[in-house]
Amino acid sequence: MKNLQGKVAVVTGAGSGIGRATALQLARSGCALALADINAEALGPVVETLKTYPVAVSTHAVNVADKAQMAAFPDAVLAEHRTVHIVVNNAGVMVADAFETHTLEDFEWLIGINFWGVVYGCKFFLPHLRRSDEGHIVNLSSMFGFYGLPTQTSYCASKFAVRGFTESLRAELAGSGIGVTAIHPGTIRTNIMKAARTRQTTGGLVERGQDLMNRFGTAPERVAAKIEHAIRHNRARVRVGPDSYLTDYLVRLNPALFNTLVGKLRGQFGA
Repeated sequence: MKNLQGKVAVVTGAGSGIGRATALQLARSGCALALADINAEALGPVVETLKTYPVAVSTHAVNVADKAQMAAFPDAVLAEHRTVHIVVNNAGVMVADAFETHTLEDFEWLIGINFWGVVYGCKFFLPHLRRSDEGHIVNLSSMFGFYGLPTQTSYCASKFAVRGFTESLRAELAGSGIGVTAIHPGTIRTNIMKAARTRQTTGGLVERGQDLMNRFGTAPERVAAKIEHAIRHNRARVRVGPDSYLTDYLVRLNPALFNTLVGKLRGQFGA
């Protein structure tokens, strides 16, 4: 999809972080936008910023884990924009907890958003993408889709699942005119750690993790730029940030050794 001018893009989790940055990046390229977030109020400041660009913008309060809401979402987008070309399944959450004490309710909550939200976004928008002249799906995985980390069983499970699902979907849609990309960000300066569900015995993991993100993380605008490039060039898999590249290479080089080294860090994660 070389030309994004006049295309309609759906972005979930658009109220902050990578979703917000992606909305701004696509608006600069001339895309009309359908922005979704479970927190409708968070979309207000994004819309104000987007007034700088001459593109149509609609906002939608959507819980991506709710199948009924996601099934109705495409009709709401079509009512505003008539068509859709790009879907960015970005919404995501995190839980910091050792598996033994990780509640099944929190596990289900995270999988509902991080994985089923992606599946629903693809399933319900795909028929409309097929009716467009061309289309593209972007699914947010993570560098934690390459390896497992202590206290992140649910998050890693969801990101591995997104990776596998996306690669399979890309293979199915090859030659159809619909591109599919998996994005694997490393440490990004967002508030996902701050907003994580956690327990007291994680030993300050969330605070340390958020501090590291703020100090050393890649800017979300960098992820957004990579997303736009992936759409234009139909990239299969995109890594963002030096830590994403490094962990991918190390896992490929010696997965057993890498997993052993990560396992030795469990004390640092309160597990």
